[in-house]
Amino acid sequence: MVSPSNGMRIIDYIYKNYSANPGKILVHAGVIGWVLSSAAQISAIIFNDKIPKEQKMFLIPQEFADACVNILSFYAVTRTFTAVATKLVKTGKWILPGVKKYLQKHNLANNIGNPNFDISTVKMPYSLRKRYNWFNYGLDATATTIGSILSSNIITPVFRNLYASHRQQNNIAKINTTDKPQVNDSRKNKVAYLSPYSSVLQKSSGLKV
Repeated sequence: MVSPSNGMRIIDYIYKNYSANPGKILVHAGVIGWVLSSAAQISAIIFNDKIPKEQKMFLIPQEFADACVNILSFYAVTRTFTAVATKLVKTGKWILPGVKKYLQKHNLANNIGNPNFDISTVKMPYSLRKRYNWFNYGLDATATTIGSILSSNIITPVFRNLYASHRQQNNIAKINTTDKPQVNDSRKNKVAYLSPYSSVLQKSSGLKV
């Protein structure tokens, strides 16, 4: 059980690191979700006694690789959306009318859109600064949400399936090049060839959606 003092430290840490950047906490929460989901899938394979050891040797690395693709693609896409939105707000590409008028009044309008310009460093009245901050936070969270939706439902599945397809082709090539033991097939009175990987590949598809 978390003590009240430790709970306050956690709350203070979250406030200091995420209060001015709500998009960051959405990204980190999403990554934690992917990590826990992947850990649950791998654990289910490890502790499932009904799955033969041969299949586990194939499935566990596959699930781990899928987890890496899921987490990296999610983080990269969502962070990119967040970074772009933040840059557009700070440079004034996306700007509130009140903030624009203030910059024009103080001869700073020429800096709007300049990649090196940062509106957050400009001194403003408290009420205008508050509006700017809420505008910045709102766009930050919106961009992160859009990025996470696109990543989770479109981009990540595409990358995962491409990677899984590549792994499956490698496994098929490995099967074709593996020495195949001979087994007498009495039904057809001829020699049949079985691969030690055949049962694993038949029961474990590399493609996921």
